[in-house]
Amino acid sequence: MASTAKPRLDPQTAYEVISPESYAGWDPLLDTFDRLRKDSPVAWVEDPEGRHPPFWLVSRYDDVMRVSKDNATFLNNPQTVVFSLTEGIEFAKNLTGGSPHMVASLVTFDAPIHMKYRKLTQEWFMPKNLRTLEDEIRELAHKTVDRLIDAGPEADFCKLVSQPYPLHVVMQILGVPEEDEPRMLMLTQQMFGGQDEDLNQSGMKDLPPEAITQLVAGAVKDFEAYFAGLTAEKRANPTDDVASTIANATVDGEPLNDRDMMGYYIIVAAAGHDTTSASTAGAMLALAQDPEQWAKVKADRSLLPGIVEEAIRWTSPVQHFMRTAAEDTELGGQHIAKGDWLMINYVAANHDPAQFENPRKFDASRSPNRHLAFGAGAHQCLGLHLARLEMRILFETLLDRVESVELAGEPKRAKSTFVGGLKTLPLRIAAA
Repeated sequence: MASTAKPRLDPQTAYEVISPESYAGWDPLLDTFDRLRKDSPVAWVEDPEGRHPPFWLVSRYDDVMRVSKDNATFLNNPQTVVFSLTEGIEFAKNLTGGSPHMVASLVTFDAPIHMKYRKLTQEWFMPKNLRTLEDEIRELAHKTVDRLIDAGPEADFCKLVSQPYPLHVVMQILGVPEEDEPRMLMLTQQMFGGQDEDLNQSGMKDLPPEAITQLVAGAVKDFEAYFAGLTAEKRANPTDDVASTIANATVDGEPLNDRDMMGYYIIVAAAGHDTTSASTAGAMLALAQDPEQWAKVKADRSLLPGIVEEAIRWTSPVQHFMRTAAEDTELGGQHIAKGDWLMINYVAANHDPAQFENPRKFDASRSPNRHLAFGAGAHQCLGLHLARLEMRILFETLLDRVESVELAGEPKRAKSTFVGGLKTLPLRIAAA
């Protein structure tokens, strides 16, 4: 029977689970999640000063999986799908005319509209179509590794490899000219890394929430201005790319409205590379910390898919999503009321020892590896096959051309509650 007495997090723990600094610190946060999964796997988080709406924190793998798959009971659209402060939510509503979502996209839609929009580009990201891009991606991987080796023996892997490589791949698929890629990277970092002084381009630590909201809104506005121009071009001269598909798409016989169209571009452009960048850097960090594992996979490439999959779990680039209960229900022994807001925390779920033995260890031989880094159910990541393909080809190339790799300094993680991962990874490499 579900409990009606809410297990409430103490103020310090409540702050930890939403603080960008906690996700940058990582290990202490994992300690907190270990404790919460044992004591209160579904816990009520409330700020007495009202700085954010109250929500349920869901930290156990089985519960996160259930919420992810039950898209009828747990909705994306009524409230924002990314944790936000009250001030940011109100700003978004004022900006959009009432919607809590600053960007309308696949991640904010529920059935039946979600699947109608997803199907517009789904074929683009299926393995059959991606196979036609393998040679092009491999050529790019070699150019990327050239740049790393030329910069060596010491270089920042994030700056030279894990950021530009997946960016270029997804921009080629989308149809964005190469000369515009730096702008796309900057805007993505501002939008997803608005809490981090190195990624939001401000250079200022501890920006007040209103300043961060303004930075994110500015990035969205710049994205929309860019893609409005691209839309006009792709309607006048359609080509064989995703941008042309979006620009000329219809749903239920009607063209996409401007807001939905811009959101579609942004989710493909931004989410399509930032998450893969984080997983790629995570894989390289793990290998640089473990020369024996590097030597093993160099000798036996059959281990490579395991490296890729474990990196995605171990890194968990998308650190959470929010859901809203469509009806009264029960979860983890707690009564969830209709309208309640929930945070499904993928970092916590992907480090649940009930599902993953010794979860903090990077284990390329982990099997099965049913991680939740791509989500699950109807909202499972559209680009998961592309992410796996990009990472496999890049690491094949690195293993062919790099003899050894080790850390050349202390890596730094992004200060971000939503999309996280490394922002710097100083390496010392020896070319083969």
